[in-house]
Amino acid sequence: MIVRLVGIGFAAHGAQKLFGWFGGHGLAGTGGFFEGMGWRPGRFFAGAAGLGEFLGGLLLFLGLGGPIGPMLIIAVMVVAAISVHWPAGWFAPNGIELPVLYIAFAMLFAFIGFGAYSLDSLLGLTVFWTMTVSWLAVAIGILGGLAALALRHKPVPAES
Repeated sequence: MIVRLVGIGFAAHGAQKLFGWFGGHGLAGTGGFFEGMGWRPGRFFAGAAGLGEFLGGLLLFLGLGGPIGPMLIIAVMVVAAISVHWPAGWFAPNGIELPVLYIAFAMLFAFIGFGAYSLDSLLGLTVFWTMTVSWLAVAIGILGGLAALALRHKPVPAES
């Protein structure tokens, strides 16, 4: 249960993008950042990333929806890991280790579930989250992230 608090932090990152909460820039500011990274329209991709983080984090925190929340987190983190954090390397500020850790946590929850103190358990939904469903959700998360990366336009370098 206590490890699921990671979901609150993840949802807060989504709230920064969607609503400008917790010092975030909202859809307009985050959309501009996404445009600069090559995603057009930036506001749409910022909204998709923010929604994935917000919903994925809330589902993980509540222990609801089995591997659906982890799937959303994996999709967003695959994109972030490759497009933003990869260039910094492993042992660097803003390096790739944090998104890799988020992906590992998400996969852990996708495969082992949320435990007895979760809404899934309380509502009797755990019977739906089979290993096949978990593998499918993880695969969709990875492929969804890779698809978003494929939609990225390479940023045009500024002329000097």
